[in-house]
Amino acid sequence: MSLGEHDEVTAAAIARLAGVSRAAVANWRRRYPEFPKPVGGSEHSPTFSLAEVELWLKATGKGDQLSTAGRTETGTQRVDGPVLFPGGKPRPWENSDLDQLPVQGPERGVADLTSGELLARVMASLLPRSTASAGSSGDWDADVPVVLDPACSEATLLLAVADRFGTEVRLAGQDVRLSATEAAVRRLSDNPLGTLYEIHTGDSLLDNRLRRYLGAAAAVVCEPPFDLPQWPSAELATDPRWEFGTPAPRDGELAWVQHCYAHLRPRGVAVVAVSPRTCVQLSGQQIRAALVRSGALRDVIALPKGMGSAPDTDVYLWVLQRPYGAPDHREVRMVDLSKLGDAADVPHEFAVWERLFSDADPTISRAVPRLELLDGDVNLLPSRHVTKRVEASADDFARVTDRLHALHLRALQGLPRFTAAMAPTRHSSVTLGELERAGVLTVRSRDDTPRAGDVLLRTLGRPPIVATGTAEDDTGIAQIIEIDPAQLDADFLATFLRADAGALPVANTLGALNRDDLRRCRVPRLPLAEQRRYGDAFRYLRELEDVLAALEKASAHVIEQTVYGLIAGVLAPDFTLMKNTDDTSAADEEKREL
Repeated sequence: MSLGEHDEVTAAAIARLAGVSRAAVANWRRRYPEFPKPVGGSEHSPTFSLAEVELWLKATGKGDQLSTAGRTETGTQRVDGPVLFPGGKPRPWENSDLDQLPVQGPERGVADLTSGELLARVMASLLPRSTASAGSSGDWDADVPVVLDPACSEATLLLAVADRFGTEVRLAGQDVRLSATEAAVRRLSDNPLGTLYEIHTGDSLLDNRLRRYLGAAAAVVCEPPFDLPQWPSAELATDPRWEFGTPAPRDGELAWVQHCYAHLRPRGVAVVAVSPRTCVQLSGQQIRAALVRSGALRDVIALPKGMGSAPDTDVYLWVLQRPYGAPDHREVRMVDLSKLGDAADVPHEFAVWERLFSDADPTISRAVPRLELLDGDVNLLPSRHVTKRVEASADDFARVTDRLHALHLRALQGLPRFTAAMAPTRHSSVTLGELERAGVLTVRSRDDTPRAGDVLLRTLGRPPIVATGTAEDDTGIAQIIEIDPAQLDADFLATFLRADAGALPVANTLGALNRDDLRRCRVPRLPLAEQRRYGDAFRYLRELEDVLAALEKASAHVIEQTVYGLIAGVLAPDFTLMKNTDDTSAADEEKREL
């Protein structure tokens, strides 16, 4: 099913088409004057020409995933081919009507993904476009390149690959747990993109059910199990997969790295998640050196903490490529993204990675000569090799510290003291449903574009906010409430909704209220002037909270830079404590007396 040249799509459909969040589309509209103008719809939910949007996406390099995005008016794609189960047998569909087949579920923004799903999207985005080109071999459908995951668990990584390449690849996975492989089969069979797949049960290292793809896979993606302190190296000491050396019992991840590499065809790429100890552990030094020396290791990427499937783990991505012909002894690219404040900021589109690699700040990315890595203990932590962050002088540090001290004093002086109520305040309440029937507010579709002054209910238990008209409004929207400012104050409504909305149970995985529950929420029935008094107080406290959070972040950054300054020798370890002056506030005097 295809859309015609003159068909129109919403901003949400454009996001699904390009494989990005709605916030990204809203940002494109603001930042790029040449972005196609609306051709229909309404002010809150405009529509755009599909043909113009596709041309713009391709012209700007933002349309990497157009080949796998659907062509229905909602941006989904019907299954149009067989799905292969274990053993390669197709699943027959009783009804050939495409409209009866499964379709893709509701759009999920980056903020709605679990850490494992986000990691999977990042890893899939690192695979080059050539992954989908023919050239793999094997005895099943050899014209379609295969992508493997030898520790596939419930197929989260394979689903991310399917979202990236669609039917241009086929998938193969294996996992030691039967419950995981059964879940993987269910999830892959429900995938609306129709990507062919096969799933096997068993220990990949001891009983490789994917051995037919040794030296033939177009790509391998893998997050090895991190909970195995040792692996049975004695049983596989002479295995031909250990091209770079036999891993020691404590170096199980190096076994998985070589296992993945062994399945690659020439120019095939593997993206493997490892822990930091694998980058530095002494027992793995010779294997790391062999990977560097051979030219197989291309990139090492440090990700923000907590991006692995296991909670609170540090994850590093090793990108390997099997050379074609003579070994390629180019540099190893070291990328340090560990200091990013939000894991969602990690690139998850191939074009974005390309721009990062070509234009990155030297404190983030550096191409390290292989001889430099081989000189010593072959430490593969990117933080060891990127440019040090300290370029300031001791005077610069002193000025920044003085300024930060003054800002903290001003922020503390801005802490308000509220007067006690003359008597316990009791207000009659009114439901949002009653206010909607009275025309005071309107609950709009979450797919509409928020505008400044709307009250936004958000997913994952985040508190309601007042829309500002910026791209941040589009993050995790559950419901949009349009209000009449002549009858209702937005800050008053948003803040009083916190208690009622937070107390109601939710039955969906996004932790978001549905419309019926929202309409049952209550707020005090107050005159507009009184609402505004509350709204002003709430807004002041929220702004003060933002200032203190920014100060906390800036203070942490200054302390971190001071530590680097001491390490780099810019600063000496002698220090004094800053004292308050005589013209500090009375609050500071009271604090000193205490």
